[in-house]
Amino acid sequence: MNHVELTARIAEVSPLRYTPAGIPVTNLVLEHESERVEEGVNRQVKLTMRGVAFGTLAEQTGRLTLGQVFRFTGFLVSARTSKSVVFHIQELNTL
Repeated sequence: MNHVELTARIAEVSPLRYTPAGIPVTNLVLEHESERVEEGVNRQVKLTMRGVAFGTLAEQTGRLTLGQVFRFTGFLVSARTSKSVVFHIQELNTL
């Protein structure tokens, strides 16, 4: 199953654009920081991840405040232009 939930802040939001089919798209950069216990040791976890939102959700992200923290839900796909992954956001909720 490819299902991801991530609590992160919005670091960047690109201007709204449209696919050739007319679907709204917004690219985001998300930043996460937390502390996790791994093998009994506290570990600082930091990550920056590219995200993308389509449709109504893409239109909503343009009105969000940078630095605001949300719980994002979606799935991961391989980026077409690199070996990295992109988080396809299907839902976001304020904390």
